[in-house]
Amino acid sequence: MGQARGAGGMFEFEVSARAGRARAGTLRLPHGDVRTPVFMPVGTQATVKTLAPEEVEAAGGQIVLANTYHLYLRPGHELVRELGGLHAFMNWRRPILTDSGGFQVFSLAQINEVQEEGVVFQSHIDGSRHLFTPERVVDIQRALGADVIMAFDECPPGQAERRRAAEAADRTLRWLARCRERFEEGERDGIPAAAADAERRPPPLQALFPIVQGSAFAGLRRDAARAVAELGPWNGFAIGGLSVGEPKPKMYEMLEVLDPELPEDRPRYLMGVGYPDDLIEAVRRGVDLFDCVAPTRNGRNGTAWTAAEGQVNVKAARFRADPRPLDEECDCYTCRGYSRAYLRHLFVAGEVLGLRLLSLHNVRFLLRLGERARETIMSGEFAGWADDWLARYRAARAAREGGTG
Repeated sequence: MGQARGAGGMFEFEVSARAGRARAGTLRLPHGDVRTPVFMPVGTQATVKTLAPEEVEAAGGQIVLANTYHLYLRPGHELVRELGGLHAFMNWRRPILTDSGGFQVFSLAQINEVQEEGVVFQSHIDGSRHLFTPERVVDIQRALGADVIMAFDECPPGQAERRRAAEAADRTLRWLARCRERFEEGERDGIPAAAADAERRPPPLQALFPIVQGSAFAGLRRDAARAVAELGPWNGFAIGGLSVGEPKPKMYEMLEVLDPELPEDRPRYLMGVGYPDDLIEAVRRGVDLFDCVAPTRNGRNGTAWTAAEGQVNVKAARFRADPRPLDEECDCYTCRGYSRAYLRHLFVAGEVLGLRLLSLHNVRFLLRLGERARETIMSGEFAGWADDWLARYRAARAAREGGTG
C-alpha cells in the first residue's frame, strides 16, 4: 500500500496522552504538524468565508478544509494545479484537507443519478452535467494538492431506511477499492504535466483517508469499519453520514459503536461536525479531527457562541448599550477590542465588518475549545472539565429556549 510512504515519519499519528477514550495526539503532514483534538475551519472555495488566511492562522488554525466539488466547478482543479496547487493558490502554507465532494453531489446538485460507475449530476451553478467517478475524484484532489484527501463515498440522508443505508455503505466500499487503486497508480506514475511539458510530474505528498458509512445502524457501521480496515492499511479514517438529520444521541451512539472497530493508532475525522457540545462529546468518544461551516455561517447571521451564555444573537435589543466584550473568557481579536454594543450596531447598520468579527470569534471559539480539550487530556483533567463545560453550556441553552436568557 502507498499510504504510509513519506520520509521522516510523514503521515504518522502519535498519541501523547489519553483520558478515557479521548486522545491528545500529533498528526505529521507535509505542510506541518497538527496537534489534536483539532477543529478544521472550512474554506469551501479555497477561503474561510470573510477571513484572510493570516487571521485564521492567528486564531490558532492549524489545518483547513477545502471542497473538491466546489473547486472542480470553479475555478477548476487544473487551473489550481497550474498555479501551484491549493497552498499557493489560497496563500495558506499549513496543512489542507480536501473532502471528496460526495456530500455536495448528493445535497447540492439540482439533479443526480447514482450509477455503479459514479454519479452524474447537474451543477448547482449553471445546470451543466458532470460525472464524478472514484477515479475522477482522486485525480481532482491530486491536482488540488491537499495533504489529506478523501475517498469518494455515497452519503445517504440521515433518516434513510436500513436497506438504503446498506446500499450506500456497500457502494462506498466498492468505490473505496477503486479510489485506492487510482491513488496508488498516481504514486507510481505521477500526475500529468502541463501541456507545454512532455513529462509527468511527481505527485504531491498526500494521504488518502477512507470514509466509513452506515448511517445510524450499528451493524452497518461495524461491518463497514471492518471492511474498510481489510482494504488498508490507512493513515487515518473519516466517519461520514452523521450530523445529517439523525438525533444527536444516535450520532454519539454510532461513535461508540465505531470506537473499538477503528485502529487506536490512527486519527479519526468526524465529517461535518463542529457545534461546541458535539465536539466535546465526540472527543470523549475518541475522535480527533472535526470540520463544520457553522462558525462562519452563524457569524454571518449574527449568532455567536459564548462560554457563559451559550449561543447568543448579537442583534438582540438587550445588547444595544452593553459595553462588555462578546465573551469575557475569550482571547480572540473580536473580544479583545470590541463591545457587544458595537457588534450589534454593525449588524443593525448592515456593515460587513460585523460579519467578519463574529466569524472570527466563532472560529477562534472552536479552535480554543479543541486546544482546551487537548490541555485537559494532557493534564488528566478532561473528564471533569468536559462535564462542567457541557453542564454550563446546556444550562445556558435551556435558559435561552425557555425564554429567560
